[in-house]
Amino acid sequence: MPERTVTIASSVGLHARPASLFSQAAAKTGVPVTLTSAAGKSVNAASILGVLSLGIGHGEEVVLSSDAEGADAALDELATLLGTDLDKE
Repeated sequence: MPERTVTIASSVGLHARPASLFSQAAAKTGVPVTLTSAAGKSVNAASILGVLSLGIGHGEEVVLSSDAEGADAALDELATLLGTDLDKE
């Protein structure tokens, strides 16, 4: 299964605006993506409530994974997004 490990760049982590931008981007890929926290909890990356429930902070590592067709391109796109400070855009 393709996966990407990413360090969260947003200064507030995946809360409020960054989580919303990320979950919207995940939904737009059309590929089911799973977001897994360092603690091992996994959620649907397109679910804003799921993403917020993880409480992921700045500098934490997460894993994005999917076994669907087109997963590599979607994971690359989402990994790049998480590696950007979404609070400054």
